[in-house]
Amino acid sequence: MGILDIEVWGKDSKKHEERLGTCKVDISALPLKQANCLELPLESCLGTLLMLVTLMPCAGVSVSDLCVCPLADPSERKKIAQRFSLQNSLKNMKDVGILQVKVLKAVDLLAADFSGKSDPFCLLELGNDRLQTHTIYKNLNPEWNKVFTFPVKDIHDVLEVTVFDEDGDKPPDFLGKVAIPLLSIRDGQTNCYMLKNKDLEQAFKGVIYLEMDLIYNPIKASIRTFTPREKLFVEDSRKLSKKILSRDVDRVKRLTMTVWNIVQFLTSCFQWESTLRSTVAFVHHKGEPLSVKYILNNIGLSL
Repeated sequence: MGILDIEVWGKDSKKHEERLGTCKVDISALPLKQANCLELPLESCLGTLLMLVTLMPCAGVSVSDLCVCPLADPSERKKIAQRFSLQNSLKNMKDVGILQVKVLKAVDLLAADFSGKSDPFCLLELGNDRLQTHTIYKNLNPEWNKVFTFPVKDIHDVLEVTVFDEDGDKPPDFLGKVAIPLLSIRDGQTNCYMLKNKDLEQAFKGVIYLEMDLIYNPIKASIRTFTPREKLFVEDSRKLSKKILSRDVDRVKRLTMTVWNIVQFLTSCFQWESTLRSTVAFVHHKGEPLSVKYILNNIGLSL
C-alpha cells in the first residue's frame, strides 16, 4: 500500500526499447473493491496514461527468482505450514492454501518467427490470479527459472500454464498449453509436461518443465467444495472457428442471392417481361403496395 511507479516504454520492430515517460499512483489513497478511473500526466514527455485500477485484497501472490524461493527456506515453510495446520481450520475460511510453481524451462518450442526462432514467455493462471514470466528473445529452448506463488481458494481449481510468442504490439502467438489440477500435484518433483493445443485435446510441439509445491488445509478445502466457485473476471475472447466462419460465409451468400433475386424480380416487373406477373404484382392485395412477402414467394423463398 505505497506508491506505484509506472513506466511507459516504446519498442520498434528491431526490439529496440526506449522509455517514453513515467508517472506515479498513491495506492493508499484509492478505495478498495472499487473501479478507479485515473488520468495520469506523464513526466518528461507529452501525453497522459488512462488507467482503470481496482484494488482487491489478496495474499500470497508473488514472483521471485530461484535463489529466493519462499518454500525453500525451512523457517518460512514451517510458518506457512503452521498457517494451514488443522488447528487453524476455522480461521479465514477462504484462505485454503498456497501453491508454489517453479517455471524452469521449455524445450523444442514451435518457431513462430520467419527467422526460425520465437520470443517465448509463460503465462500462469489460477482462478482470477494471472502471473507471467519475462520474455526470452530468439530462443526455442528458454530457461526462465522463476518462482510463482498463488493463494489457493478452491482445491478443485486447475493451474493453466500457457506459452506465448511475443509479437511486438500485436497479440501474442500461441505456442502451447498445459492444465494441471491442484489435486494431482506431487510436492517438490520436477515434472516434464507435453504442451497441448488450446483445447487441450492434441499434443503440440515442445515440452515445459515445472516444479510445484502445494500446502493446504483439508478441512477448509472440504468446506469450500460446497460453496459456489469464484466468478472469473477474465473470459476468453471468442475463438476463430473454421466451422463458424464457413457458416457465416454461407449466410452472407444466401443473403446476397436473396437481394439479387429481389432486384431481378422488381426489374422484370417494371420492364413488363411477363404481363400477367407485372399486372398481378401491381394490383396485389386490392391496390396495396407491393409486399416483401409476395416478392419472396415469387422468387421461391418464404418468411
